[in-house]
Amino acid sequence: MAKQQLDPWQRFFGPLLAVDEGADAEWLSGLTLKALAQASRWRQLAPMAAALGAMERSLQLHDPRFEQNLFGCCFKNPVGLAAGFDKNAEAAGIWHHFGFGFAELGTVTALAQAGNPKPRLFRLAKEQAALNRMGFNNQGAAAVAKLLERQQLGAVGQRPAVLGLNLGKSKLVPLERAAHDYADSLALLAPFADYVVINVSSPNTPGLRQLQDENLLRQLVEQLRRQPACPPLLVKIAPDLTDEAIAAVARLAYDEGLAALIATNTSLDRFGLGERLLPQTGRTLAEEAGGLSGAPLRKRALEVLRCLRANAGPQLPLIGVGGIDSAETAWERIAAGASLVQLYTGWIYRGPELVPWILAGLQQQLDRHGLASIQAAVGCELPWLAGEC
Repeated sequence: MAKQQLDPWQRFFGPLLAVDEGADAEWLSGLTLKALAQASRWRQLAPMAAALGAMERSLQLHDPRFEQNLFGCCFKNPVGLAAGFDKNAEAAGIWHHFGFGFAELGTVTALAQAGNPKPRLFRLAKEQAALNRMGFNNQGAAAVAKLLERQQLGAVGQRPAVLGLNLGKSKLVPLERAAHDYADSLALLAPFADYVVINVSSPNTPGLRQLQDENLLRQLVEQLRRQPACPPLLVKIAPDLTDEAIAAVARLAYDEGLAALIATNTSLDRFGLGERLLPQTGRTLAEEAGGLSGAPLRKRALEVLRCLRANAGPQLPLIGVGGIDSAETAWERIAAGASLVQLYTGWIYRGPELVPWILAGLQQQLDRHGLASIQAAVGCELPWLAGEC
């Protein structure tokens, strides 16, 4: 793989992202998203359309071998934006311009909520990781529905990229009312979603992970499937589950006809970094609440994916996320059984050029292994074959 050039993202944001201190991580993310939200809202005006078109020509890599039809959605390539960045779906209309084959928006809750106290998002620059305890901060399902409507995205299934919506439980709603809370969000947002993700795995909402229990999750899925015009339903699971619990989720996915499973969310494990000091708080990672993402999560996320594949068999689509920051790590996840992969922390550190870099690397692996399509690579367990672009 040829070395990436120093693109504008790295020139301007690289120095900020190279250290833990300095510009607040949440402030920087919010500033970026505000600009993207304006671009999405005004994308049909000639100057903005021209700028976005130029960016897409630079970042989008078209190859018919990448196309897959999964749970009724046509994915033009297997690389997507993970949930958590565009929490209020403010930039829903432009993610394909960044080269993504799909984008997952949210997490959205039925009730608007401010999230956990700040500071709640921290860079771990040396480890290419992040710690977050955001707490599903979002404007609420009704407001997000209005934002999506205002962006005039076009009909489901006829948009440039697949758009998923990630739904979570409102913090103020007790667990026994969780199914109704998710259903309230789904009723408002289903018309805008190619697929919907049931997020029961964030570590930052008290009690939420209890919904990964097989019986509670089954009740939740059944409640949502009864909703009118329910989109394909996916479940996102935590990396901290036992193998037995992972197998139970795989069984439930078949029993309840889930469209796919996503592995994984952020982790409460510190992966040997417990004594790592956060300069912003003066406390160690072991002392701080929140979920860890990025490179340290990579090995465990891969293990969970393989466990899901072993228990679910080859037919259930899986989406791999967690520590993917190169073409090689994307290929590793696909070869282990992921039909699609998602980026977040790696994309923040590496910048928009990461998407075409990954896609070019996947093209090479298809060529070198003599595979006709990305679908043929899913679960193939073939190694990464190194070499120059």
